[in-house]
Amino acid sequence: MSERKTITPTHRYRNNDKLVGIGNAFWDTSYDNGVAGVVGDLKDGVFRMADGHEFVNFTVCSYLDLDTHPKVIDGAVESLRRFGMLDHCIPRTRVQTPVVLELEESLGELFGAMVINAVSTAAASTGLLPLIASGHLGNGTRPLMVFDKNAHVSMGNAKPNCADETEVVTSRHHDLEFLEDMCRTYERVCYVVDGSDSLGGYAPVVELAELQEKYNLLVFYDDSHSLSAYGERGIGYVRTHSPVLDERTITVATLTKGFGAGGTAILLDGYSQETRRLIERFAGPLGYSQKMNAAAVGAAMASAEIHRTEELTQLQGRLRANIALFDSLVATEQAESTFPIRVVPMTDETVVEAAKQVFAAGFYTSPVFFPIVARGTAGLRVMLRAGQTEDQIRRLAAALVKAGARPGAAAQAAPAGSVAE
Repeated sequence: MSERKTITPTHRYRNNDKLVGIGNAFWDTSYDNGVAGVVGDLKDGVFRMADGHEFVNFTVCSYLDLDTHPKVIDGAVESLRRFGMLDHCIPRTRVQTPVVLELEESLGELFGAMVINAVSTAAASTGLLPLIASGHLGNGTRPLMVFDKNAHVSMGNAKPNCADETEVVTSRHHDLEFLEDMCRTYERVCYVVDGSDSLGGYAPVVELAELQEKYNLLVFYDDSHSLSAYGERGIGYVRTHSPVLDERTITVATLTKGFGAGGTAILLDGYSQETRRLIERFAGPLGYSQKMNAAAVGAAMASAEIHRTEELTQLQGRLRANIALFDSLVATEQAESTFPIRVVPMTDETVVEAAKQVFAAGFYTSPVFFPIVARGTAGLRVMLRAGQTEDQIRRLAAALVKAGARPGAAAQAAPAGSVAE
């Protein structure tokens, strides 16, 4: 009997050996120290565990706390009662109720764009990016697909499928010089990047717009972390700052984070209804029978109405105030940004123990390590929200400093112990 063949992976677009081999050790340590796999009941903004331990979660993406807003909860329930079902499980290209169509009309008016809803941003990116790679979503030219090195995994996982349609490369984070060089070299280029990063910061939207005007660059943004939290009526960072809102800019953004509901919005400008039908038919998961259910749609409809009121402006103001307070107490690279995420620097050796100390003090901050962040840049991820109290932020800051964080300017100038008062 001949010897069986073994397979040597190419690792052109993914390396699970490295991903699991290094990252799993950190995850195991996090579990062993009680700062991963945490279970508790949430009431009045406080988690209570079975052993009686109470904590405030400072690593949650609901930046405006709309996921617990009574109107959003009522919207989900009322939608279920109105349509009498959770989900009519069939592709919308075959048969559908008006539930998703009503949401798309509402969001289209809110954001000033053609909106197509999807069950998640991962589904949206998985479906859209290969269509861009083949030239079917664009001007017909197969573009060079340039993925930002820090592009979220929900976009990065589409690399192999895109590579079956065109050439795929990975650039350094926000490397505009490299991107312009590719634009000079290739007839068409598509840049895939987060409009708002999951670890803090925004894309250079204005500079990218200059490349769009000069070279017809197509930019695919995931702006999930800034939707609702940023801009008039919560339109997000990209749509607030980009002067190029036409077929050269495609944005996906979850309705689960700041929006407080569920599902995802695909925001399109300058595309025809024929393109919309093409997306619904051929964009992978968008053509399956998995779509936003009636409860998620009802919650999103209610949230959209809040976005049209002064209440949204007030919530954004509270969020900015909480961000400024935290920055005055704890030093991070993201300080003085309007972005609601902060990464408090730690080492690979200290990050889990620091998270454990902070958790014991009554606050959950997630330890981030490779492959979540680059090797050697571990830290505690803190997400600020509108509903957090000044007392909670001050006590969290004191716990972080005690665990090894560098104090902010206000904390350095204050008498010893005053941060926690």
